[in-house]
Amino acid sequence: MSARDRILAKLRAAQPAQPNALPDPAEHYATRARNESKADRLARFRTGIEGFHAEVHLSTATDWPDLLASLCAQKQVGTLMYGADTPAGARLHATGFGATALRPWQGEFEQLKADLFHTVDAGFTQTRGAIAETGSLIVWASAAEPRTLSLVPPIHFALLDANHIHPTFFDALRAENWAAGLPTNALLISGPSKTADIQQTLAYGAHGPKELVVIVINAEGDAQ
Repeated sequence: MSARDRILAKLRAAQPAQPNALPDPAEHYATRARNESKADRLARFRTGIEGFHAEVHLSTATDWPDLLASLCAQKQVGTLMYGADTPAGARLHATGFGATALRPWQGEFEQLKADLFHTVDAGFTQTRGAIAETGSLIVWASAAEPRTLSLVPPIHFALLDANHIHPTFFDALRAENWAAGLPTNALLISGPSKTADIQQTLAYGAHGPKELVVIVINAEGDAQ
């Protein structure tokens, strides 16, 4: 018997007669439930993501396009790229953005690459929801809103519905039945892009946006 065979024989002999029972995530997370209101979850999310240098602004389902336009003016955004074939994108057509040019995502990446890296100042996307525990946005990339919109421009504007802020990642997986189907990219974003050198000096924007700006709608009230 070779050394390899002896090692494999020992490993097989050490296997339990019955496989270990699978852990129950629901039981684990049940002990951590906070029974929070929507306002509580929003407060936790905001504290977390602002701790990672993101901006959070509260608005309403009616007024958020005007707030976005105002923020673009404040940040001197010359060109804002967005997904036109989305519910939020359709709202932007009726909003006056002043000096900021609205540019819908149209065409293939190779055709847009030069402008994305050199002339587009900000990207705008919807979000799937957020996680209060970690202060993270959930963004699902799609053909209408590709990953590039939240990755390449220097500023990423994200629209979040407070009704979809979940206590934990597990709660998001279960409440929205992620097991039924996932996109090519399911993203968790907790702040602007950052990196550090060997001396632990932080630099923002090296691998993505320098700024993350979250506009939260439906924050009013105390619905569960």
